Amino acid sequence: MTHLSMPHTVLVADDESLMATGLASSLKSLGFEIIGPASNGQEAIDLANAEDPDIALLDIRMPEVDGLEVARVLWEEYGIPSIIVSAFSDKKYIEEAQANGVFGYMLKPVSTDNLRVTISIAWARALSSEEQTKRIDQLETTLTHRRIVEQAKWKLIEAHGWTEAEAHTRLQREARNNRRKLIDVANEVLETGRLESVSE
Repeated sequence: MTHLSMPHTVLVADDESLMATGLASSLKSLGFEIIGPASNGQEAIDLANAEDPDIALLDIRMPEVDGLEVARVLWEEYGIPSIIVSAFSDKKYIEEAQANGVFGYMLKPVSTDNLRVTISIAWARALSSEEQTKRIDQLETTLTHRRIVEQAKWKLIEAHGWTEAEAHTRLQREARNNRRKLIDVANEVLETGRLESVSE
């Protein structure tokens, strides 16, 4: 997903050609570049894979793959957020949309102003969601690395009779002297049971 203040390219997918053409025309008048329109869900996924759009406008009821499944695939596999454009406002669809990488929902017919506002809000929400996911991933990685360093430290304590502080200092020194990451040194200790610089 590109970090632009606004999306530039929009994938349009709707099996009603008149609706798809109308959406494309409105988007062009707003200055967006159009990818598609795709006439079914699988074509939308193929276009996303080939063209890498910033955001997608998807109908729900499409042949081959429905819009909600397309939205899920686009978000999970390509990091592309979607907006549903549908004639249906069933509670079931809206609940499913919330769990599938959908960041906006518009009911047909859609005005150009409505398109502009919804795309702007959906894009901001998608960027925020992506940043949050990155922060969670970073935190999980940090905690995992910390656990590995702890395990390596205790392996050295058992092997050499060092204090906890000394084991930690030795790990840091090994990393610094060899210009290696602390996590790489810790992983090596867990594999071999020792530090390279410490002779048995």
